[in-house]
Amino acid sequence: MKRLLLPIAIGTALLATQASATDAKPQQLLENTESKVIEWRRHLHQNPELGNREFETAKYIEKHLRALGLEVETDIAHTGLIGYLKGGMPGPTVALRADMDALPVTERTDVSFASKARATYQNKDVGVMHACGHDTHVAMLMGAAEVLAGLRDDLAGNVLFIFQPAEEGAPDDEEGGAELMLKEGIFKKYKPDVAFGQHVTSSLPSGVIGYRSGPLMAAADEFRITINGRQTHGSRPWGGVDPIVAAAQVVMGAQAIVSRQIDITKEPAVVSFGRIEGGVRNNIIPDSVYLNGTIRNFDMDNRAEIFRRLKTTAELIAESSGASASVEILEGYPVTINNAELTEMALPILRAVAGNENVVEVPKITGAEDFSYYANEVPGFFYFLGVTPRDQDASKAPSNHSPLFYVDEEALREGTEAITLLTLDYMANYKKR
Repeated sequence: MKRLLLPIAIGTALLATQASATDAKPQQLLENTESKVIEWRRHLHQNPELGNREFETAKYIEKHLRALGLEVETDIAHTGLIGYLKGGMPGPTVALRADMDALPVTERTDVSFASKARATYQNKDVGVMHACGHDTHVAMLMGAAEVLAGLRDDLAGNVLFIFQPAEEGAPDDEEGGAELMLKEGIFKKYKPDVAFGQHVTSSLPSGVIGYRSGPLMAAADEFRITINGRQTHGSRPWGGVDPIVAAAQVVMGAQAIVSRQIDITKEPAVVSFGRIEGGVRNNIIPDSVYLNGTIRNFDMDNRAEIFRRLKTTAELIAESSGASASVEILEGYPVTINNAELTEMALPILRAVAGNENVVEVPKITGAEDFSYYANEVPGFFYFLGVTPRDQDASKAPSNHSPLFYVDEEALREGTEAITLLTLDYMANYKKR
């Protein structure tokens, strides 16, 4: 027997303040979207587009939102769009976000709707795949839009549906993503009170929901360091200034920043070097060496301190060798922080949707998410939806961003339900907060 999509206990609480929406109506609307969400997801999966290039994806979503009678704005942050649903009664505005972009990954799954798309990425011809599951995020939010639009007259508030480009990062020399959506004024115009978002993950079994209050995902920043020495013959190192030795000392010196200079009892942090380039021949000491890496942490004050110490460490170690260092830090996404009150509010809803045993607290994640920008503007709650089939070991499943990333589509029903009920519950209990 198929379980009720709107749990009775929640339905009673929700609809006590929205009396004209009977239990049967939301249930029926959710049931009606189930097959549509899968159909939309498969279309999007077969037709992926890279960040800031989601032209056809945006048109596909726009057609759906306009058919629902929503107010629609397009061409935000290049290809982004929003749908605005005004409820029949006064109340808060809830922002719901889905990201639209795919990755430069050549798909290797055997599903019938696998992507064959190709595009140009960093001047290279690449395969394109929804290897992070953004196709599911869009489809589930399209489903939530259809359900909530069907309850329009009974809604005690408004909903801002955000379909965002370039979560995985904008192309070189372009802006994009959540930061640009906000810069172009969507929150100033629509003034949401709260923001909800969800993300599928292969690290959890299908139907399991992962949450965490407070810092959930790390800030992600890039650093670029150039050590400038003076070229000389490898047989006469004293005839120049060796930037390779200085670079090696900088790499080692930077390891002391987290291990010896930052209070890691406050929040963990990572400084990793991912790229070192220098020299062209075994017996020539080069003029310069280039170092490139990432910084991850969960506290914005620690973040600023790591920036300062990395710059000081590189510059002074290089100077001690007779070399010089130039340090550039490119600030990426800030820490994704879940509002404690919203998390507490969300848990009964999520448990009713997935079952108590299927709602689990997850550890901090050193990956990053630009939902953080929305959660810096208004209270936010972001959670994970497991999509690895129950008969598989989620700890061994191909990860998000893998060419073998696979989604159990049964979980999409649950994701659509969860984001919809979180919205209804927030509206129903808004005056009590």
